[in-house]
Amino acid sequence: MLMPSILSNDFMDDFFGVPRVTGFGRQYDNDFARMMTTDVKENEKDYQVDMNLPGFAKEDIKAELKDGYLTIKAETNQNNDEQDDDGKYIRRERYTGSCSRSFYVGDALTQDDIHAAFKDGVLTLRIPKVEAIPQKDETKYIAIEG
Repeated sequence: MLMPSILSNDFMDDFFGVPRVTGFGRQYDNDFARMMTTDVKENEKDYQVDMNLPGFAKEDIKAELKDGYLTIKAETNQNNDEQDDDGKYIRRERYTGSCSRSFYVGDALTQDDIHAAFKDGVLTLRIPKVEAIPQKDETKYIAIEG
């Protein structure tokens, strides 16, 4: 069994498996590492986005389309209490957290164009492909007076 180092500053973090800062990012335990991982698959007519949201309920998730950006937000407040027969706490754990992720999908889409479903901790979004309107190279002349 690995024992936490009592000489390091993160003794309690090591013992309880709390995320700790390492280098340029954060190192998390396995549950946090899988949060909001996203797969994007291109189909003939649309893009399928599968986003892992373990531990969240459908009611905890909000999808917003604003200024061409699709933003997925998830927020939860969990309280797990276990007591023994005498009512003394054996363990108390609380988790309150939120996460969000944004994708640029373009200004041509509306919220009615995007379809979302949530099942077994995975949010699936269907985002239709929008044909790019080719821009014409127009020469614009400046009038010269005189």
